[in-house]
Amino acid sequence: MALEIERKFLVCSDDYKRLAYARADIRQGYIAAANGRTVRIRLRRETLLPAGTVQADKAFLTIKGPSDDAGLSRYEFETEVPVSDGNDLMHIALPGVIDKTRWLVRMADGHIFEVDEFHGANDGLVVAEVELGSDDESFALPDFIDREVTGDRRYYNSHLCRCPYQLWPK
Repeated sequence: MALEIERKFLVCSDDYKRLAYARADIRQGYIAAANGRTVRIRLRRETLLPAGTVQADKAFLTIKGPSDDAGLSRYEFETEVPVSDGNDLMHIALPGVIDKTRWLVRMADGHIFEVDEFHGANDGLVVAEVELGSDDESFALPDFIDREVTGDRRYYNSHLCRCPYQLWPK
């Protein structure tokens, strides 16, 4: 099982869209979520930019363990499943669905920022994540990054299903 190490940031401009090399339309639901552990189903359609070539639809089943105290790392197991099974699993998911567009931005240092632009009940929220090889790995921040929210569990997708961004006090 892989250890996922990532940092999470709020986004302050839409410059990521012109810098992106791909985007994906994502719909995901949670089959189980308790004590920081989740079982997620994700349906994904990726588009390569700027040509707009659509890749095949895919579905993934993901199991995540609880985050460490800093919210920086957690164990993750992910496997691709047939799209038909993914659609069926969405029907048994817990209430609340995440709809988002993910933009992939490759930085000059080789890191890839995944920028999630949320829709529906989480409309208005834009979060960027970068995956790292170690807790102390250095990386360059793009200009579209605002402040870091790593470890703030309100920004976990599993939390956004239960308490959508649109319901947060402003």
